[in-house]
Amino acid sequence: MREIKESQQLQAYLTQHGLEEVFHEPLRPDLGLYAFEPGEELCSQGGKADMLYVLVKGKIKIYTTSPEGRTLVISFKNPPEVIGDIEYIRDLNIINTVEAVSPVHVIGISAKRLKKHGDDHAPLLRFLLDIITKKFYVKSDFLSFNLMYPVEVRLASYLLSVCYDESDEGFEGRLATSEMTDTANLIGTSYRHLNRVIRKLAEDGLVERSGGYLHVRNRIGLEQLAGRNLYEH
Repeated sequence: MREIKESQQLQAYLTQHGLEEVFHEPLRPDLGLYAFEPGEELCSQGGKADMLYVLVKGKIKIYTTSPEGRTLVISFKNPPEVIGDIEYIRDLNIINTVEAVSPVHVIGISAKRLKKHGDDHAPLLRFLLDIITKKFYVKSDFLSFNLMYPVEVRLASYLLSVCYDESDEGFEGRLATSEMTDTANLIGTSYRHLNRVIRKLAEDGLVERSGGYLHVRNRIGLEQLAGRNLYEH
C-alpha cells in the first residue's frame, strides 16, 4: 500500500462518485487516498478493523476462510464499494479478506475519526445503509445459487473476474498455475476436478497453459459459457 498525496485527485474521486456530501467538511482533513497493487491485501480476515475504505478505482476480490483453512470466493467488486462498513457499524474484527485484483485506489479514513465526526451525519449513515443492505442481498443470492452451477461455469466466471477490469481496458490479468489449489478452494471444487475442467477449456480453445500461467484465449467464448457473472454484482 502507498499513500497518494494528491488532494486534487482525492477531490476528483469524491466528485466522480458523488461522495462530497457523504464525507462532509469536518471529515475532509482525515481522508486519505491509497493505492494497492494486484494481489495486495486491503484487509485480512480476523484482523483489527481500524480503517474504512471506499473503493474508487479498480477491482477487488472478497473471500472467506473456514477454521479448517478452506477458502471460498464471495464476490468481486467495482467502484463505488465500501470495505469495513459492517465491521465499523458492529465494532467487529475484519469478516472477510479483501484483495486487489487490478491496480486499486481507495479513499480511507480511520474508524476512530469517522466515529467522532460522522456518527450523526445523515448522508454518511444513509450511504452505509444502502451499501450494507446490498451486501446482504448479494450474499443471500450467492449462497443460494453459486454452488448449483457446474464447475466449468464457475471457473469461466472466476477467470473473467480475475483477468479483466471493465474500468481499465489496459489491465489483462492471468492466473498462476501455482495457485490452482487455492482457485479450486475459492470456487468450491477439488483440485483434480478443476484440472479436468481446465483441460477441457483448453481443448475448446478458451484458455491456454503456458509459462506457469493460465491465460484466457477466447474471452467471448468464456463469457458465453459463464452466462451471468456469478461473482460480480
